Amino acid sequence: KRMFGGLTFTLGDKMCCGVVKDDLMVRVGPEGYEAALAEPGARPMDFTGRPMKGMVYAASDGYRAEADLARWVGRGADFAASLPGGRRR
Repeated sequence: KRMFGGLTFTLGDKMCCGVVKDDLMVRVGPEGYEAALAEPGARPMDFTGRPMKGMVYAASDGYRAEADLARWVGRGADFAASLPGGRRR
């Protein structure tokens, strides 16, 4: 789906991750937010000029290896699956 000026991916109609310009956008949830920000290349998602708690941008240097990208996408998928009506595919 088109959202946030980019392309987003959903699981069970729950947004989990996407691409905005050159960044990966990942929905990690409020409880996973601080841990996600500690990862290389991660920064708060500030689409509106105010950080959106529970959402992070990951710059390409944070997922150079395929395993790193899979971990980011998995993190978003796990959070989306944890929401009511979410499901992991």
